[in-house]
Amino acid sequence: MTRPVTHIARLLKWGRILARHGALRGIETAPQTPPGVKRLCRIARLGTIQPKVPDYAAAFQAIGPAAVKLGQTLATRPDLVGEEAARNLLTLQDALAPVAFARIRAEIEATFEAPLESLYSEFDPEPVGSASIAQVHRAVTTDGRQVAVKVRRPGIDKQFARDIETYEWAAAHLEALGGEAARLRPRQVIANFRRWTLRELDLRREAASASELREAMAAEPTYEVPAIDWDRTASRVMTLDWIDGIKISHREALVAAGHDMEKLATNLVHAFLRQAIAEGFFHADMHQGNLFVKADGTIAAVDFGIMGRINRQARYWLAEILYGLTTGNYRRVAEIHFEAQYVPDYHSVEEFATALRAVGEPMRGKPVSELSVGQMLDGLFAITRDFDMQTQPHLLLLQKTMVMVEGVATMLNPRINMWDVS
Repeated sequence: MTRPVTHIARLLKWGRILARHGALRGIETAPQTPPGVKRLCRIARLGTIQPKVPDYAAAFQAIGPAAVKLGQTLATRPDLVGEEAARNLLTLQDALAPVAFARIRAEIEATFEAPLESLYSEFDPEPVGSASIAQVHRAVTTDGRQVAVKVRRPGIDKQFARDIETYEWAAAHLEALGGEAARLRPRQVIANFRRWTLRELDLRREAASASELREAMAAEPTYEVPAIDWDRTASRVMTLDWIDGIKISHREALVAAGHDMEKLATNLVHAFLRQAIAEGFFHADMHQGNLFVKADGTIAAVDFGIMGRINRQARYWLAEILYGLTTGNYRRVAEIHFEAQYVPDYHSVEEFATALRAVGEPMRGKPVSELSVGQMLDGLFAITRDFDMQTQPHLLLLQKTMVMVEGVATMLNPRINMWDVS
């Protein structure tokens, strides 16, 4: 068992890194930060030179792989870290220096207890991507198929376990402060983070998610999930079909290749809505780096480490909430929150309905093209603090993904709107 002094030493080290990026000042001034944490922030930043504008994303990147993943989780929790920090953390790029090929070869051969050449006739030693948990190489199987091979970084499981233990220790002490810190349930945040991270560390789980999504989206001709090669997939290695295409963020290249931007944007939104609303199982990491456009216009997705799931009842409530906000039926939206037990019953339905007006009324009367689903949910979550609403991780993950999808779709077609498309 790790001693408290070790946890404190790690936290102080990370705190100094946060301070150098101005992040502690942002944490210190956030209204939801407990007084005790504010005092620790002031101590940690003593003697550091801080930029005027906090850069949370750069700070988490500098701390290390586990912090990168934690930062991506916190980007979905503006109620916990504040609006400014959450927006900044959405820009966090999961990219690290690659591991030497000799170590990657050793990892593959140890996993399958076989020489690399018995699995792949060709294997590019230069990775096409390198992230906090794994890196990806292009290869050709011995039966001639073009594939992508995702290999877990050697020893990364131990590094994550060590850092997460300290996160758990810090979260327990933060929650013990009571008040707002307890309502935000930091221990549950870290527990969810730990669970998701363990899933990502086991590449068989990611492969299973990709396989499930591929089956769910089989009837969607404009969206593709690569097939898994289960014979060459294990906990530390995943092999799947190679995707040839243009990264969806390369708009000029897409135009030059003759792709219809409006159609691409519409197809992307349709694919997301099919996953989230019809199937209740969605790719929750649909940023520009994980989406490609094939020559025939099909949108292909990669990286299925982060997935979201919403049951049928929650999907029904969500649809009613969004409809009620846009039509001004705030009483019904409030009732749903109480029926779903999102808001404790000692609060007033009428008072909550009035608070909801602050979210809905600024959007009333505006053309559909000016309404953002992601921003509407963002506004809804922002008022929950006053009504002791327990955080709903699945809805926060959905809201983050909606913002991502809206951003990519708007980049392709600035006139698109998710309300119109849906």
